[in-house]
Amino acid sequence: MFRLFEKIDRNEVYMIAEMSANHGGSIENALEIVRRSADAGADCIKIQTYTADTLTIDCDNEYFRIHGGLWDGYKLYDLYREAATPWEWQEHIKEECDRYGVDFLSTPFDNTAVDFLEGIQTEAYKIASFELVDIPLIEYTASKGKTMIISCGMGSIEEIQDAVDACRRMGNKKIVLLKCCSEYPAVGADMHLANIPDMAQRFRTPVGLSDHSAGSLGAVVGVTLGACVIEKHVCLPGVESADSGFSMSIEDFGQMVQDVRNAKEICGSVSYGLNKGERKNIKFQRSLFAVKDIGRGDVFTKDNVRSIRPGRGMKPKYFKDVLGKVASRDIKYGEPIQPDMIL
Repeated sequence: MFRLFEKIDRNEVYMIAEMSANHGGSIENALEIVRRSADAGADCIKIQTYTADTLTIDCDNEYFRIHGGLWDGYKLYDLYREAATPWEWQEHIKEECDRYGVDFLSTPFDNTAVDFLEGIQTEAYKIASFELVDIPLIEYTASKGKTMIISCGMGSIEEIQDAVDACRRMGNKKIVLLKCCSEYPAVGADMHLANIPDMAQRFRTPVGLSDHSAGSLGAVVGVTLGACVIEKHVCLPGVESADSGFSMSIEDFGQMVQDVRNAKEICGSVSYGLNKGERKNIKFQRSLFAVKDIGRGDVFTKDNVRSIRPGRGMKPKYFKDVLGKVASRDIKYGEPIQPDMIL
């Protein structure tokens, strides 16, 4: 059973470790990423289901060339051929996820990938940011009735709404949106994580974060703004791949999981009452005390009553009400002022 909504219902953060191309062409690396991510606290391992031919065509003109960034000089077809996770591995990866008690998730990039993933009983689907505008693909994927996790990098309000509407049109309301900045790596000033609560309100769905920035800060800030899912690319030490340049080591992923859980705990829930630790310290609040001996019948003045620590007497808000009143009995220096002392 895919546990995403179970975690959300418990007000917990669902942690996705994205493998992507970081297997480096080795199924043993892929399985090791599953094992080590599970040990680091991941709730889910995500892969991608495509071939170079399902993503693009083998064409060498300028439209299909990458200029700048991590993949400068690559032809799209060659990049995707190098980065793909072979389909014959994917059931084995899913089985390893089952053995280690983590969910399995994949991103399909065309209908044949959806059909393949249905065949290995995948329980949820991820739509990548670049496919946000592929409404026919979203409709077909959503028609399977599984949880839909949709990255919204580069998406306008209209494009995100179109994707959400496509799912709902297919009778699928199990939608989680991910705020995403589709830069590799993402620059902090471009991330606009303030969109997270706005997206939740605007689209009436849970919202998480697909984080391509360096370190844990983006994830921590995302959680404080209400992100219920964190997705992060992870890599093994010494394994180079098309994605390793912007991916987080699994050791750092484990620390991020702890950072995120701590941030979630710190955020807590709306509460203005005393917690357990505060109850024992309330006695140190300020209150009204006699700072001189006061005789029965004497008038309370600013000279003989002050607001000081500790909190054993009347609250300071009553100070003006006490002034000018008469003491009902003798009150010693250092004695807290109580209502029955006032005539």
